[in-house]
Amino acid sequence: MNFPELHERDLSTRQHRPETLLVMGNDVVGWQFGAAELARLHKTASVGTPVVTDELGSAGVRARLAEVEVLITSWGCPPLDKAVLDAAPRLRAVLHAAGSVRGHVGEAVFERGLLVTTAAGVNAEPVAQYTVAAVLWALKKVPFLAQDARRFRQDVSYRDRHGELSGYGRTVVVVGFSRIGRRVVDLLGRLETGNTILVVDPYADPAEVMAAGAEPAVLADALSRADVLSLHAPALPETRHMIGSAELALLRPGATLINTARGSLVDTAALERACATGRLDAILDVTDPEPLPAESPFYDLPNVVLTPHVAGSMGSETRRMTHAVLTELERYATGLPPLSPITRETLALQA
Repeated sequence: MNFPELHERDLSTRQHRPETLLVMGNDVVGWQFGAAELARLHKTASVGTPVVTDELGSAGVRARLAEVEVLITSWGCPPLDKAVLDAAPRLRAVLHAAGSVRGHVGEAVFERGLLVTTAAGVNAEPVAQYTVAAVLWALKKVPFLAQDARRFRQDVSYRDRHGELSGYGRTVVVVGFSRIGRRVVDLLGRLETGNTILVVDPYADPAEVMAAGAEPAVLADALSRADVLSLHAPALPETRHMIGSAELALLRPGATLINTARGSLVDTAALERACATGRLDAILDVTDPEPLPAESPFYDLPNVVLTPHVAGSMGSETRRMTHAVLTELERYATGLPPLSPITRETLALQA
């Protein structure tokens, strides 16, 4: 989409009220849109009936689609396939109030030349915060010591079973230098830990990595130095099982793998074997499959921490993404360029 090169103050006088429809799960809209957010929506856009839908196939919704210029999407949005797009001839923009758009935005959307934006940059913040907390606890082996405390109780000699319990002068490997990986590097760099941060990302500009306070590295060399390995790569065919038996074998005994990205990045069976021997520890917010089957050995391993995909925005955190998408809507309504656009080219490299 081409935007006139005018000053933002001048453009603000050109605002129109685009017909807008929310497309997301019925539970999701309750998380993301309270009274304040709905008021801001109504101030900026024309909102008909229904205001929100979780399906795009019924006659009533198809009639609404015929009028709509903007879709605000989130979790639970159905795929925007050719049939949906054909029913929405006036559609010009898909503004996503969550992270990845892969579930609903495909080639048909880009062929139509629609503007697509994402709030993934906002969603990166809680994931990065979770990750940094996990890194710091992993270096001191806190989650695993807590497990031992239940078993050994007054016999605190278990403290000596996990090697060096230090958060100083260690090596943290960050795989993926996009939104979340960059923020993890930034937050870790603000701590006076004396730690070395290695970044593995073949698409990252080495100068940008170094400017962020980290060192560019290739995966094999980085793994052999890692005390903590944190994954932030997108789920792509070429990243599936990027961490398998060979890669896990390169990690130092006692290293911790943290995955807050996508479960498919790791060969689950290989990690099960590595953790079952006690050689490696793991903190997993995502798994493959997700959730794990009831018989998974991970549930019973004291050196594995499982959380149910909570690193990303939850509860009130999701409102930050709502405010980001409403800002995109306001900019669209006044003719200003988007802050976080997605193209087919950038989507190919993102989660």
